[in-house]
Amino acid sequence: MRLLAPCLLVCLAAVACSSKSDSKPAFTPLPPVTSADETDTVTRAAAHARQLFKAGPNPSNIDGLATYESGGFGDDAAGPGQKYTTVVFDGSAAPKAGPNAKRLVRFVHMPDLQLMDDESPTRLGSFDAADTTSSALRPQDEFECRIVNAAVRTVNALHRKDPIAFLLLGGDNADSAQGNEHDWVLDILGGADSVKCDSGDPDDPVPGPDNDGKDPFKAEGLAIPFKWVTGNHDVLVQGNLKVEPAISMKALGTVSGGGTRDYSAGQDGNINKGNFVVPDPKRGLLTRADLMAKIAAHQDGHGVGPEQTASGKAIYTFDVDGTPLRFLVLDTAAETGGADGILHKGDVDKYIAPKLDKAKADNKLVILASHHAVDSLTMDGGAFGSAQPDALLAADWTKILAAYPNVIFSMVGHTHRHRIQKVQTDATHGFFEVMTSAIADYPHEFRVVEIFDQDNGYLMLRGTVTDYSVENDPVAAEGLRRGIIDYTSGYAPDIGPGQPGDRNVELWIKKP
Repeated sequence: MRLLAPCLLVCLAAVACSSKSDSKPAFTPLPPVTSADETDTVTRAAAHARQLFKAGPNPSNIDGLATYESGGFGDDAAGPGQKYTTVVFDGSAAPKAGPNAKRLVRFVHMPDLQLMDDESPTRLGSFDAADTTSSALRPQDEFECRIVNAAVRTVNALHRKDPIAFLLLGGDNADSAQGNEHDWVLDILGGADSVKCDSGDPDDPVPGPDNDGKDPFKAEGLAIPFKWVTGNHDVLVQGNLKVEPAISMKALGTVSGGGTRDYSAGQDGNINKGNFVVPDPKRGLLTRADLMAKIAAHQDGHGVGPEQTASGKAIYTFDVDGTPLRFLVLDTAAETGGADGILHKGDVDKYIAPKLDKAKADNKLVILASHHAVDSLTMDGGAFGSAQPDALLAADWTKILAAYPNVIFSMVGHTHRHRIQKVQTDATHGFFEVMTSAIADYPHEFRVVEIFDQDNGYLMLRGTVTDYSVENDPVAAEGLRRGIIDYTSGYAPDIGPGQPGDRNVELWIKKP
């Protein structure tokens, strides 16, 4: 999430755009990762102590970053594996597994990639600060595509060791509703021969090939299917402002009113404002319908089909073959503006409730998936949103879910934190809400999720937080180093590894 302060987003009224045509030669792929480990085996931690909030310069600026680099703020160290925290929904002790206990599915949950065009005229880099605007810039801006590619390579390595059924995205896959950002997401996850996360004029901050975040590379691509989830950044400019003609024109213009990165001669990614941005038609903003059509046309559609393209919303179900598990993906992004969640009663009545009813009739166990957690649902989407007469708040939504005791887990993102929460729907029923932190921010982790039928009347979800590997990839390693600096500098107070009880977990719940 890392929201921008409402008062600062207004300066988007003074923004513009940039362009660049990319050739698509083939590049040599990196060798497969061999060193992928989940954090029950080994952990990666910042070696430098985190300094006090606002104690030093902004690490997202070139000069500030150099200060932290010289002080070793980006160093990391390996640590011992982390134990699992066991939680039983009703508070009792976890029972002994039955003789025929079995794993039903193994998948990956990966929210908040936030692949960004850091040269876009709609960015607000000049207002980055160590508080509510700490997402206006990140030291690792330039390297986010290589970070995601490293995460993909790690997932593939884990899949080779123990098969993974699919990857479930968590929303905020792109950062600002731009077409080029979504193209990069699909290219990296899909394994394009050439990915160049650059816009406007071709940039090369470090002269030579494959040594900076602007250089083109061959994406390994996931060896498993992935399922789409929509977040606020996927459909809103900066994750807050609705897509409409005026701001769409600014995204295609040449003027940066809020400050964007400048990689022209002598700038090295400094933040500048003014009429200097090289325009790029690929920065065009996508409507919901545009986005759904783009996803549906890519490979197997990733869960998105004609119904979602027509509605503009990624609300759909998919089953895990050979098991009683059914996933219900919800779309909680507020296309009317605002970073927080909106769940419309109209969508519940038309799309969601019929799918819940069918799952109940089919004796399916339901796992929800959405970008926003239950406690992030609002009437208006928050700042820059507008009140929606049919919006459901948490109490409204949980009351509806009380009729569906077959809802057992929910996978969410948005806050860039790991968190485990019980959601009670009535006096005797409820579900576990599993929140996974962001790939975009330190600790840059995803979660490997396994669900077991314990053959004793209980289901158990084992969630294992996992660091991405930088094996044979110095560009991704530089992105990691800068992400660690973002954390240890104290400049981004709302990110971090989280509490042990929210990381590696075993969650037990009675079968309905």
